[in-house]
Amino acid sequence: MNWRSPYILLVIAALLWGGNFVIGRGFAATMPPFTLAFIRWVVAFLFFLPFAKNELVANIPLWKREWKTLFWMSLTGIVGFNTLLYIAVHYTTSINAALINAPTPALIGLLSFLFLKEKVYTRHMIGIVFSIIGVTWIVSRGSLEALLSFSINKGELWMLVAITSWSIYSVIVKKNTGRLPAAGSFLVTIIIGMIILAPFAVYEWIVDKPMTITFTSILGFLYIGIFASIGAFLSWNKAVADLGPGKAAPFLNLIPVFASIFAISFIGETLTSAQLIGGAITIFGVLITTGVIEKRKHLVHRRTNWRGQRQR
Repeated sequence: MNWRSPYILLVIAALLWGGNFVIGRGFAATMPPFTLAFIRWVVAFLFFLPFAKNELVANIPLWKREWKTLFWMSLTGIVGFNTLLYIAVHYTTSINAALINAPTPALIGLLSFLFLKEKVYTRHMIGIVFSIIGVTWIVSRGSLEALLSFSINKGELWMLVAITSWSIYSVIVKKNTGRLPAAGSFLVTIIIGMIILAPFAVYEWIVDKPMTITFTSILGFLYIGIFASIGAFLSWNKAVADLGPGKAAPFLNLIPVFASIFAISFIGETLTSAQLIGGAITIFGVLITTGVIEKRKHLVHRRTNWRGQRQR
């Protein structure tokens, strides 16, 4: 197996991010969300600093000049998405949270059209509609009554806000691709994120009195700080650099797959029919959006024509 293959790296990134949902759910009963997010990025900072410090120091004038961009990247990506995810899993299962994460590529496409003026094809709009239907099915648990009465778990609503935050972050990143050194800018956004999260974490420590640190919790912190943050980030960005975001986006659909496997195996969650149906509809919508189904149809059509020509 070629571990440097961009496709292998994309699978690794999805695997590590899938685990983040389950770890977050595992901490839900004992660790407040801002504290967990703060500890995560402190661990990530300490681990990543030796690898990126030269790029960090060499580009200080650039960081000062681009502080607004870096601030919004940190607020939406480092602080917003991750903290909102940890809030969400306080109220819903990690499987539900991961499934609601599935329409992110479609939402990124829509925001790219609105703010970056990127071209939108018919398949994008069809895919977005299917993704919305799938997520609606999940959050309503397949119940029209629940949907009409708006009796939806607030954890799923928090997760919808989280993927909106991540989509905004992704659009900012796309807009600034090539302008900011990858490793150095990531480290700067981590630093900004820690500064933003620190007062909220301190408040939680005073009011909520989080769990006593144990060996198991330390392992959890190391996982989300090193593997789900640095490992997934480096794998994802290397693959995107090789393939482009369009080819990489469908691999995000592996996140709910891995999250479901981990959740069932390690924390005793179960899959419901509403999750299966809603997840299938959502992922089908994303496959339409990213052009996978359209390309598959073209490939089948070409093979059929080729076989017909051979027979003649």
